[in-house]
Amino acid sequence: MQETFFTSKQAAKITGCTLRQLQYWREKGVVVPVISGTGTGRSLYYSRSDLVELAVMEYWLSVGLSFDLARQSLKMLKDKEPEFFNPEKARRWMLAWNSKMRSLKLLEFDLEDAIASLKSGQPVIPLWLDAIHEELTKRLVG
Repeated sequence: MQETFFTSKQAAKITGCTLRQLQYWREKGVVVPVISGTGTGRSLYYSRSDLVELAVMEYWLSVGLSFDLARQSLKMLKDKEPEFFNPEKARRWMLAWNSKMRSLKLLEFDLEDAIASLKSGQPVIPLWLDAIHEELTKRLVG
């Protein structure tokens, strides 16, 4: 089966990112699309897995994470679940505060742990990859 690729404009529309965000993230090495060397200019094309990464970054920024925290969180996700872009492997995660390390940690979502963290006044940010995949699929079909 041949993979489908998307232009920057299409990727921005599908994921809700701005073209400037795509450019900045590309420059910073956060989400780097496939670059076609043919033609007079550089044509940039994003794969579906790139779209998932873009959607995750957009989600984390939308819930208030800074760019640096969102980038670190995406790296943690890639390290813990290298196939997170695969809809069949979509799991639910959460960013939770690690008071000993004084930083966010990425954990598999657990409702009891999330409630315990919230009761102790610690932030919890859910990341439901199944919902992100579902939304991307809707936007690609519609």
